[in-house]
This record gives sequence, C-alpha cells and structure tokens, in this order.
Amino acid sequence: MIKVLHVGASDSVGGAARASYRVHRALVDHGEALGLSSRFLVDKKLTDDLTVIASTYDPWSKPISMARRILRRALHRVIFFRFRTTNQTLHSIACVSHGLIKTLNRLREDANEIVNLHWIAADTLSIEEIGRLRGAIVWRMADQWPFCGAEHYVAPPKPGERDSHDRRFILGYSRDSREAGESGFDVNRWVWRRKKRAWRRPMHVVCTTQWMADCVKASALMAHWPVHVIPNPIDLDSFSPADRDESRRLLGLPTDRPLILFGAVSATSDSRKGADLLMDGLAALRKAVEGTPLASFELVIFGAQSFRTPIETEFEVHFFGHVEQTETLRRLYAAADVFVIPSRQEAFGNTAAEAQACGTPVVAFAGGGPAEIIADDETGKLAARFDPISLAEAIHWVMEDGARNHALGHAARLRAQALFNSRRIAMLYAEVYAKALNEKY
Repeated sequence: MIKVLHVGASDSVGGAARASYRVHRALVDHGEALGLSSRFLVDKKLTDDLTVIASTYDPWSKPISMARRILRRALHRVIFFRFRTTNQTLHSIACVSHGLIKTLNRLREDANEIVNLHWIAADTLSIEEIGRLRGAIVWRMADQWPFCGAEHYVAPPKPGERDSHDRRFILGYSRDSREAGESGFDVNRWVWRRKKRAWRRPMHVVCTTQWMADCVKASALMAHWPVHVIPNPIDLDSFSPADRDESRRLLGLPTDRPLILFGAVSATSDSRKGADLLMDGLAALRKAVEGTPLASFELVIFGAQSFRTPIETEFEVHFFGHVEQTETLRRLYAAADVFVIPSRQEAFGNTAAEAQACGTPVVAFAGGGPAEIIADDETGKLAARFDPISLAEAIHWVMEDGARNHALGHAARLRAQALFNSRRIAMLYAEVYAKALNEKY
C-alpha cells in the first residue's frame, strides 16, 4: 500500500485549494483498487471530510504561534517597505511558517509515506522547511511560485505582446535581469536564492498542462527535475449538462437571447484573467453582428460584483459575484451559449474544464494552459494570443450556428469524461508515486 500525505494551505479557499482537494478525493475514491491511501493536511480546513486533517497546535505552543505571527508580519513590512513592482500578482517570501511542519512530522509515519505538496506558499511552509523534508516528495504546481522568486506568476504580457517579457526565472534572477519597473530591495532575487540553497534534492513535479511543464523545464531552478503532466480531475456528477432554458429561468436570466459567460476569482480586478481583452473583444463582436439575432447577446460574469472601473457597454451585463454552491455554478455553465476564458496567464483553467463537463463550448487564447483543455474546432475555439478581434471571431463562430453549438457542447462533455475523470487522474498519480518511491534518498 502506497501512503500519501497531501499538504496544502486549505481544502476549499480558492481555486487552487479546491483543485488540490479534488486530487485528494480522486485518490480516496479509487485508492483501494490502486493500492493507495490518501490523507490531506491543511492549515485551514473548511470541509467536514474526515480524511482532511487541520494543522493543530498544542495549548502550550500558543505563545509561540503568536510570536510567529508577529514576526511574520514584521518581516513582511520590512522586506516590502521599499519594494516596488509593476507585477501585481501575489508575492510570498515563505520565511516564517505558521507551524504546520510540526503537525506534518507528527502525522508522517515514516519516509516511505509520500508527501504531495500543493499550494503551500503564503507561509504555509517556509522554503527552508520544504528543503528539510525527507523521503519521496511530489509537488503539484498550481502556479509558478515554486520555480520563480517571490512572485506567483511572472509579469503578464504587456499590450501587444504574445508572451511575457519577464525571463528572470530562466536567467536565475541575476542582478542585471531585474525588470525596469522594479525598485527597492530585490525580494524576488532573495527568495529565489534561498530556494536554490535549500532545495538541493530534486522533487517529482506534477504540472496540470504541458505549457506549465515547459516553464518548469526552462527554469534555472528546476530544469533537471523530473516533470509529469496530469490535468486536474473534475467531479463529472456535480458538473454535468442541464437544460439551458430551465437553468436560465432558475438564475433569473433571459431565455430569448444569446448569453456569453465569463468567470474567475477576482474576474474583473486581476489583470491575468483578461477581462479587458474580453470587453474589447465583445465590443468588436457587437459591431460585427449588428443587425443579426446575435446582436442581442448579453454577458454573464461570476467571481466579481462589478467592473474594476465603471465602463459603458452596448449590451447588458449580469454579475453573480462569488459563487460558492456547485449547483449554481453548474447552472451558470449550462445557461450559457459559450464560456470564455480570456486569461493572459493560467496554469490550467478549472473553469474551462468545468464548462466542458457541463456541455458548454469554450473559447480561449491559443498557447496557454486553458488552450490544452479545448479541442480546437471540436469542443470550442482558440483565438490568436491576446487579440481581441480574433477572440470576437472565435466567439461568433461558436454561437452563430445552433446545430454547431450543440455539437460542440456534446463533444465537450465527451472530452471532459475522457480526460478529467477521477479514476484516470488517480491512476496517473499512482504511476508518479511509484517512480518517486523508487528513487534513492
């Protein structure tokens, strides 16, 4: 029996945490047949799943925990005091942890129990604590933090760029590779150099897309680490097709006009999610379909309550804010004629996989993580990278023919069933665990 102890910041707070939990559940549900047992240790537990373990601290350690918290906040203030950057993604220094390592060491029976790291930044574990882990280590990467500096994603492409200009993770964070718009203490270089010193033994890396795997292989830190590509599993029972008109009525959406769906955590405030590219694309689409039935299209957005800055549109926009209930999310996917994921950067794109599982065609930009979820011209359409006009054309193509739209949705569901079912994902992880256990430590 292969024993696996997953480690993450949470089991349900944020898309990365929910994806981690799905991987764990895939192993729990199919582990017996595959010779696996799975537990999930988290810093913040919100589910009532008995296989998920919350990090606990003994009563006598409360003063120590408080001291850690004070020290952590003080370090953040000092280190980031003069740091200025145009990259607005989350930055984590992982210097003083919450203390989860004590629970981890107590739970782990021996070095033969594999530790599967997930999203553990934001001080869940320190860089140095990760380096002291022994035995077989597998790291499923939810973003680029593990092989970058403090940033969780490199600087996103600028307007007109097809890819990020930020190559520091490839160049090894040399002093002369620093971004022109960055100043103050070089936090990214400091964090990267700590990783370089602490992580001397390669770990097995799991990436959810080939795009992410290529980034790992290009990185100065992990270029020679073993890399595997395994997509995130999708609960195909929870995310399944539903009647479109019924879904619209339940959500209070119009049943007599085309609906375009877009959604993500911080959908309109995180520039990586591409809301600006979508709005430019929809403005172009509105002109292209003027005088046709498609001109009455409306936009539905979840993951935001409003636009970051007020804008005027020639079409109606429906905001659903943060959606917690899976059934509500399923109905949103089912209600739409097309789901658009216009991200500039995305390690995988859970929403794209969920939409396809619900039988909804998906449009995305070519070349990134979400592009690998879609079969171009079969389950949706890929647009030229970060080109709003091409995005408009792709959305138009998916929506203009009702029979084609239905066929795309049917094929999308079949693709989701084939690629993202939990048994397949569990089997792929079992293969990685077997390889990791065969390494000599």
